[in-house]
Amino acid sequence: MNIGIDMMGGDFAPLEAVKGVQNYFENNTDTSVHLTLIGDTQAVSPYFSLIEAYKNRYTFVPSTQMIEMDEHPTKAFKEKPNSSIAIGFGMLGLKKIDAFIGAGNTGAMLVGAMYSVKTIDGVLRPTIASFVPRQDGRFNLLLDVGINADCKPEHLVQFAQLGTAYLDLVMGIEHPRVSLLNIGEEEGKGNILAQATYPMLKEAKNINFVGNTEGRDIFLDKADIFVCEGFVGNIVLKLAESVYHIFKEERKIEDDFLDNFNYEIYGGTPILGINAPVMIGHGISSARAFHNMIANIEKIVNSKLIEAFQNSFRG
Repeated sequence: MNIGIDMMGGDFAPLEAVKGVQNYFENNTDTSVHLTLIGDTQAVSPYFSLIEAYKNRYTFVPSTQMIEMDEHPTKAFKEKPNSSIAIGFGMLGLKKIDAFIGAGNTGAMLVGAMYSVKTIDGVLRPTIASFVPRQDGRFNLLLDVGINADCKPEHLVQFAQLGTAYLDLVMGIEHPRVSLLNIGEEEGKGNILAQATYPMLKEAKNINFVGNTEGRDIFLDKADIFVCEGFVGNIVLKLAESVYHIFKEERKIEDDFLDNFNYEIYGGTPILGINAPVMIGHGISSARAFHNMIANIEKIVNSKLIEAFQNSFRG
């Protein structure tokens, strides 16, 4: 297995990216996993000493350009073919690497995925999913969380199907419960989108639909998957992040439930519905986040999730 990493992405790159690689190597002795590190030689080389002991487990690929966080994604991706993101997706498209992760410009990561490996045949739109903690110490899956602000009912049904396969194959949760995030539990509640989506989810035979759930249910054991359009999902996700910041970082409250809001636990957000494993990290990713991104994308590759998607949506 060969995992590509954008070493230049994120506010604290490349140091935190290199330290994340170091942490991964220190905690994972499986030499069958090889890492391809892509970045600016001058910027990354001062930190090579941190991973010198593992030089047989990684390959460094130099880049000469960088896509900044505030650049227009499509324009930057096209005009900077020698950036770490563009090189990474080029290698992914040519199958020189099996997966790609990065914490850089989110839009450029999405554009790169669409240009290089493209959407799986039969999938209307890719989606990005995020784990949210629940009170019993486990986690629920929320999708979409940002790339599909406006959706049709067919999109939400496919998000449910993608999320179901992800939890089943990658996380080992059999027959995960799917819910539609709504403003009430009763059938017929919600806006036009929710009202049209409910019967389609109810009739879908390859998901375990349990009905509507409300915002107060997201942190409870009411369902395993919460489906919504990206506009709603992103607001929920950012609200959860603010809860963690206020109570943990500012008020210094120690609580196991609050600890599970930390983005570093998840590492990154997978793009579901494309022809290769890709994970996008938070812009402020630390070494711990990079470490967990590598570990989680490794699980996705081993689970054969992409092949399952392709078989499921074929024809």
